[in-house]
Amino acid sequence: MNSATVRNLLVRGMLAGLAAGVLALVVAYLLGEPYVDKAIAFEDAHAHEHEMEVVSRSLQSTAGLATGVLVYGVAFGGIAALAYCFALGRVGRFSPRATALLLSGTALLAVYVVPFLKYPANPPSVGDPDTIGKRTALYFLMMLLSVLLAIAATLLGKRLAPSLGTWWATVVAVAAFAVVIGLAYQFLPTINEVPAHFPAALLWRFRLSALAIQSVLWAGFGLLFGELAERQLNPAPAKAPSGRTAPASN
Repeated sequence: MNSATVRNLLVRGMLAGLAAGVLALVVAYLLGEPYVDKAIAFEDAHAHEHEMEVVSRSLQSTAGLATGVLVYGVAFGGIAALAYCFALGRVGRFSPRATALLLSGTALLAVYVVPFLKYPANPPSVGDPDTIGKRTALYFLMMLLSVLLAIAATLLGKRLAPSLGTWWATVVAVAAFAVVIGLAYQFLPTINEVPAHFPAALLWRFRLSALAIQSVLWAGFGLLFGELAERQLNPAPAKAPSGRTAPASN
């Protein structure tokens, strides 16, 4: 793949990430923010001391939320586009559109779902401020491990495919990924700082909304970027001008 094609796909990936970010922003505002407000209200009702707000809640839930989600969308769209350029043709004989969907689904699993199951998202009122550094480091360690294992499982599947066939090579690779991830879940520290009196329904709905936001972001990116990549890599043939017919051969 030449540099011009990579550059064009990178730009399309960032545009698709921006558009997917807009979709995720709508879901975050309509679905996620109400639970954030409820969690903050719960914290305020049980806090002995109230800290002064540096940034107003209204600004956080509008301009702050939009900036964070859209910048994230553009950034991950560019990174995913570069990963797509490397993966295209190396993970199987898939079309550009199908490769984009496969990549986005795998990325959702490896980058978010696997770390989320070990260290799920918590609302603002949950967690000890003194352990935020440790929690962040463990989350990113789990994410890095998941991504590396996903790559290793893909390579393992390709290596086993000639001898086992595509189906059983995929089964073995997925099983190996699941086993190693299970061991990581077992040996990495568990963090549970949810107060005993925190409403379980609120915690569950907040986590579901966080999962929904990421799912919309990655699914939207896969669909949008897949269409853009398909048009870039497999352009439709130009149509002949209407009213003209090819000259008859003698």
